[in-house]
Amino acid sequence: MKMKLKYLFVLGLGLGLATTSCSEEDLEPTLAQDKSIETSINEIGDLQAVLIGAYERIQENTYYSRDVIVMGEIMSDNTTSNANSNRFVTEAQFSLTPESGIVATLWENLYEVIGSANIIIAAEGISGDENRINHLKGQAYAIRALTHFDLVTFYGQQNVTGGESALGVPYVTTFRDNESLFPSRNTVGEVKMMAYADLEMALSLMDPTFDDPAKEYITTSAVSAIEARIANYFGDWQRSLTASERVIDSGNFSVVGADTFLANFDADGGANMIWEVANTPTDNADINGLANIYQTGSYGDVIALPNLAATYEDGDVRGVSDYDPAAGMAPSTVIGLHPDGTLRNVGKYPSTAPYEDNIPVIRFEEVVLIYAEALLETGNAGDALDWLNMVPENRGATSYAAATKDNILLERRKELAFEGFRFHDLMRTGMGVEAKDPVLQLHTGIPFGDFRLALPIPSSETAVNSNVQQNQGYN
Repeated sequence: MKMKLKYLFVLGLGLGLATTSCSEEDLEPTLAQDKSIETSINEIGDLQAVLIGAYERIQENTYYSRDVIVMGEIMSDNTTSNANSNRFVTEAQFSLTPESGIVATLWENLYEVIGSANIIIAAEGISGDENRINHLKGQAYAIRALTHFDLVTFYGQQNVTGGESALGVPYVTTFRDNESLFPSRNTVGEVKMMAYADLEMALSLMDPTFDDPAKEYITTSAVSAIEARIANYFGDWQRSLTASERVIDSGNFSVVGADTFLANFDADGGANMIWEVANTPTDNADINGLANIYQTGSYGDVIALPNLAATYEDGDVRGVSDYDPAAGMAPSTVIGLHPDGTLRNVGKYPSTAPYEDNIPVIRFEEVVLIYAEALLETGNAGDALDWLNMVPENRGATSYAAATKDNILLERRKELAFEGFRFHDLMRTGMGVEAKDPVLQLHTGIPFGDFRLALPIPSSETAVNSNVQQNQGYN
C-alpha cells in the first residue's frame, strides 16, 4: 500500500471543501502547496506529472477502480447487495440522501479529476516539444469531457424531469478562478455540447504517433470511443456512427474470441482494449477493489441476479459455471455459481491479492455494439446485424436472426455485465429499473421519472454553493 498523507483539498474548482488523501508519489493539485501549481508548470515533465495525477485520481476506488462501475450495476437489474459487509445496500435500495458518503465522494473525486485537467489545459509557456505538449493537453480535454459526462449520467435530471433541458451539472473549465468560484448547474444538453467540443479539441491537438501502446493513457482512438459512447447515450446516432467508425477503421483493435475472453481480463493491453486504468501491486486497492466487492471474502457484497444469469446459453463464456474457491475450483465462465448459492462475477477483475488487474474503461466490443446500434438507428439494419453478431459469434452463443433495439440492448447487457453500463442503458431508453427478483432485490421497482434515478447533490456542496440547486425529491 502507498503511504497516505492527509491534506485539505479545495476542489480546484470552487466546488466545495473536501478532506481527502494522496500519496507522496502523486503530483496532484492541492491548494495546500506553498507555490501556485499554475506557475510551477514550466517544462513538459511538469505537465506530464500533473496528467499522471489526473490518471491516478481516475484510478481511485471512488471512480473507475470501483464506485462508478459498481453503481452502474447495483442500480440496475443485473446485481444487488447481499449486505455481507453492509456496502452498497443503500445504493441497491435507491435510498441515498444528500448526506450519503458515496454521493459526496463520487462528486468530489470526479471534480478533482476535472481540476487536474483544467490545470493542464490552462498551462502556458511550457518548454519542450510542442507536438508532445499538445498531445498531453489533448488527453486533458478528453478527461474533462468524459468526467463531466460521468457526472451528468448520475446527477443529471434527464431521467427525472426529462430531456436535455433538464438540470445537469456545472461544466467547469477553469482551475481556481476567483470570478467563478460558485458555478451554477449547466443543463444536460449544455454538458453534452461542451463535452463534444472538448473531444473535438482533443482530436485536433493529439497525434496518433504519440499514442501509448500500453493503452494506459487516452489515445486518439480512445477519444473517438468516448465520443461514440456519449453520442450513443444521447441518441445522436450519426455522430455515434461516425465516431465509432473512426475507431473501427483504425484497424488497431479486434473482438477477442471465447478462448481468450477471460484471459484478457487477467492480463493488460489485450487486442480488444482501447483504454485501461492501470493497476499494479504497488497501487493495490486491496479489499477496496472491484474483485473484492464482487467475489467472496471480507466484502463480497455485490452478487449477480438470477435474471441476468438466465440470459446466457450453455456454452457462452460469459455465462454460469460452478466454482468453489475453498476447494480451488475455478469457473470456466464470467459468472461463478458458489456453493452457497450466490452468483458471482469472478471472470472480470479477477485478481484479489494483490488487486492488480487493469480496469477496462473502453473495450472494442462496446464500440462494435455502439456501431451496430447506430447503423440500426440510421436505417442500415442489414449491416447492423453483421456487427451485432460479431460479439455472440465470439462468445460461444447463438447469432441473432435480426438486428432490433431489444436484441442490441440484450447483447449489451450480456457482454458488458459488471462493467457499469446497465443502469445507463436502462435510463437512456426510458425503461426504469424493474424489480425482477423480489427476494434478492432491495426495492420494488423504480419507474422512469422517479426522483431516485438521479443521485442527490451532496449536502457538502449545496451548503457552500447556493448556486447549485438540489435535485428534485431531496429537499
